[in-house]
Amino acid sequence: MTAPALVALAHGSRDPRSAKTVRALVDEVRRMRPDLRVETAFLDLAKPAFGTVVDRLVKAGYDEIVVVPLLLTEAFHAKVDVPTVIAEATARHEGLQIRATQVLGLEGAFLDVLDRRLREALSDARVCELDALVLAAAGTTDPLATQSINRLARLWGNRHRLPTVTAFASASPPATGEAVRAFRAQGRRHIAVGSLFLAPGFLYDRAAELALEAGAVAVSQPFGADPEVARTILARYAVGAVELVPV
Repeated sequence: MTAPALVALAHGSRDPRSAKTVRALVDEVRRMRPDLRVETAFLDLAKPAFGTVVDRLVKAGYDEIVVVPLLLTEAFHAKVDVPTVIAEATARHEGLQIRATQVLGLEGAFLDVLDRRLREALSDARVCELDALVLAAAGTTDPLATQSINRLARLWGNRHRLPTVTAFASASPPATGEAVRAFRAQGRRHIAVGSLFLAPGFLYDRAAELALEAGAVAVSQPFGADPEVARTILARYAVGAVELVPV
């Protein structure tokens, strides 16, 4: 019996670095599970589109697909866009079963990814000790999603025993520059920014630029093709594959 195909569904961006990073992450998933058919798809602004990938899988003989949304919060894209494209695809293919899993979310293990990326940035900046942290995210108008980001920031701050705040590149205040300046107004000078982004793009660049202009000593790179993120994708897939089995 052929295992369901896995489609890693990313938001998409006009920035080519974003799609390149997503594909590298999916390659890491393939390396971990060479027995699976794993495809990359995008909701918007990049190719291939989800419907195109589904058509290709159906043509190849797959009638079960598990979709793992490459999203960090359960906000608009997860609640509206993902169900919409899945409904459109299943309407075109009779008998096709598609199961969307939970988003990647804000796993506690992602704190390790944040730390790895921040150590790399601090090594380049030649800074050893910090006195404040800022967790930079894309931003959302969804209050529950914002709460989950704030919770991760608290956990991260507790881990390092440093004052930590959340900042956003869009949708809600404060911006990263404002967060850094607020810490500097308190007399703190060694402020680092951790990037809660899967891949680079306009919003990441904006968050990083504003933070550095305000005096941050370092801004970490996005998660990228980190093995921990790849393992989380496979964990979501495993749950989705089980849910496809008739009871």
